Amino acid sequence: MNDFQPIILGSDINAYGMARAFHEAYGIRSIAFAHFQLSPTKYSRIIDVRVTPGFGEPETFVRTLIDFARGFRPGRAKPKLLLIPCGDSYANLLAGARERLKPYYVFNTLSTELNRRLSLKSSFYELCEEHGLPHPVTRTVDAAGVARGDYRHLPFDYPVAMKPADSDEWLGVDFPGRKKAFIIEGPDELETLIKRSYKAGYTGQMVIQDFIPGDDSRMRVLNAYVDQHHRVRMMMLGHPLLEDPTPEAVGNYAAIIPDYNEAVFEPVKAFLEDIGYQGVANFDMKYDERDGEYKLFEINLRQGRSSYFVTLNGANLARYFVEDLVEDSPFDGRTRYARGSKLWMEIPRSIFRDYVEPGADKERGLAMLDSGDWGTTLEYRRDMTPLRWLMIRHMFNIYTKRYKQYFTRKGDL
Repeated sequence: MNDFQPIILGSDINAYGMARAFHEAYGIRSIAFAHFQLSPTKYSRIIDVRVTPGFGEPETFVRTLIDFARGFRPGRAKPKLLLIPCGDSYANLLAGARERLKPYYVFNTLSTELNRRLSLKSSFYELCEEHGLPHPVTRTVDAAGVARGDYRHLPFDYPVAMKPADSDEWLGVDFPGRKKAFIIEGPDELETLIKRSYKAGYTGQMVIQDFIPGDDSRMRVLNAYVDQHHRVRMMMLGHPLLEDPTPEAVGNYAAIIPDYNEAVFEPVKAFLEDIGYQGVANFDMKYDERDGEYKLFEINLRQGRSSYFVTLNGANLARYFVEDLVEDSPFDGRTRYARGSKLWMEIPRSIFRDYVEPGADKERGLAMLDSGDWGTTLEYRRDMTPLRWLMIRHMFNIYTKRYKQYFTRKGDL
């Protein structure tokens, strides 16, 4: 009998990946809370999603979790309730409610101040500057700066990248042509999109950056687990070969092969320990051929939606949570720089074959497909009910249509 119960916040593919990790490692079924039901966790026997209207509101969030903890298994010895957020909004809510939830749950979170500094891309780049971590040359503007036209005077040439500093607020903003991030070819397009963003109700800062050339194969994703004593226990580097091309999903990885680079690991490890980080950190970065550096784009203060890639390659994230927060197991200080040999995908194999840029990386991925060294988050044999199988096939058909409609190669601006 396990002496803990995973409580997952969210119902997306990230939530399913964490539930799968717990089921693979411990044979345990997770409980999840979310403000609505998303497809990846439907018809599942390994995660019990409890939809709660208003769960994204701070008071409802706290009250729901406290009421659940108080009523869980009454009259019996209670296991530790291990709380894991699987989205930016839930991670932010947990940071704000840490003191109220501490009596009931074990979890990783940051101080409200550090959470805010890392969550906002503008202040994250300031921290990178302080700690000597490379990042793209950046200009940040706010609503007043847009009114003054500050975005017209940039210290770099076009094309440029534009993205909201506050990803959480951006989720509630909608207008024709909205994307998670934009690649902009000229000043007229920048003027149109930045004004449209603020007119639609966005109030945070906007980040405009020097665009690093190259397609998805230049990207890297780094996952790290930092324990409650601020020690980095594990790091794993992935090499994305393809992203989702849908405008609202740009930046979501669709295929990743393992990578290994201690020159990337070591400065990021020092950064996380220096700032007193705790929990899973997920970094996006891109190789800049102009100066030979990997430049950081952002940090997610929780495991990324593609984080099952880490579990698939032998570094089961659930075990790190349990060994740290449930067992507080000894740690000798030697960070595991994980290696792997399996291709992770969120797409059917046909999309990988048709859309990944030709070259040595694609050939390596194809060899993994041919040898059976691959996997997806959703296709879990021990959770494959008929309804779930049909749902996954439907999701994969949607992906096929998305690529036909939206895919363009990033090198072909």
